[in-house]
Amino acid sequence: MDKREMLIRTLRREGMFQVPCDMFLSPAKEEELANKTKGISAEQYYDLYHRCASVPLEKGYPGDGRQLFTDAPPSEKFSVDPYGVGMAGGSDSAYHMVHFCSPLQGEQITEAQVTDFPLPLVPEYSIKQMEEWVLDARRSGLASAAVMVQTIWERAWLLRGMNDLMMDMASEDARAEILLDRITVHACRLAEIYSRAGFDIIMLGDDIGMQNTAMMSPVMWRRWVKPRLEQVISSIRACRADVLIWYHSCGWIEPFIPDLIEIGIDILNPVQPECMDVEKIFKEYGDKLSFWGGVGTQRVMPQGTPKEIRSTVLSLIRTAGDQGGLVVAPSHMVEPDVPWENIEAFRSAVLEAREMCCTGR
Repeated sequence: MDKREMLIRTLRREGMFQVPCDMFLSPAKEEELANKTKGISAEQYYDLYHRCASVPLEKGYPGDGRQLFTDAPPSEKFSVDPYGVGMAGGSDSAYHMVHFCSPLQGEQITEAQVTDFPLPLVPEYSIKQMEEWVLDARRSGLASAAVMVQTIWERAWLLRGMNDLMMDMASEDARAEILLDRITVHACRLAEIYSRAGFDIIMLGDDIGMQNTAMMSPVMWRRWVKPRLEQVISSIRACRADVLIWYHSCGWIEPFIPDLIEIGIDILNPVQPECMDVEKIFKEYGDKLSFWGGVGTQRVMPQGTPKEIRSTVLSLIRTAGDQGGLVVAPSHMVEPDVPWENIEAFRSAVLEAREMCCTGR
């Protein structure tokens, strides 16, 4: 078997083959890795079994997007993404913590403005580009994963503002219906491209959990988000039934897991250990779901000892057992404050587990 087949079979719970892992480094940590390994990439250094890609979307608005905001912060780090969401970069020590500016925020926004707001364009060349990218990954013996997290809820609140969208949903405001439907159509378009291109895994996701509770009630989620997420999954399955559907949400999301299984999720990420009992989740749902993550980036990676990280990795692998169903990984991006020896401890533990698999120990 090549790495692609080993990963897919593991995620289908057909056996633990060589213990696949993942590693998502912040730019500061990528630079540190390159300096310490003389230019070796994370894919090579951690011997990853997959590669990720996404369609290069084109902005639908004119100019640099600053005109979408009357109060855009005068920051060199301020930028506008293809969806029209403004982002003011955070500190170097917390790379992915940014201040978002939502172009449709405010009670003054009309239904017509929500209807007419330009969503990103999907260039025609992207279909062929994605097909070629998948073939290249397969020639390298690697699985291909398409990234389209911030699929429904997160993408919508980034445009409308979380408070405003929450109020729209709670009051059955038509603006919520219009925006969420438009986001769903756009997501289905992307999902179909990835599915037809032959991706092995399609990564969806919306953060719906907080540290000890959910962002919204299961009732509200089932009313507004679940049926639209199901539409996206159905559009994938209509093209290719065997695609593995990966779903990300940080935080405590236990009440939603049965619903996610019901609508076709195959892999849950990251099962954040600071928020949920990883072993309990494995025990309850390990016959229906596979898991990708499990090593906490809130505490264990930045504050734990190398010994604790090794113990965490090996415990996760024992919990998964011979059936597999696990890609062991940090639960989120590895931030600049994570000591290098902890990153090394993670790698060493994975290599140790792979050796144990090879020798049958």
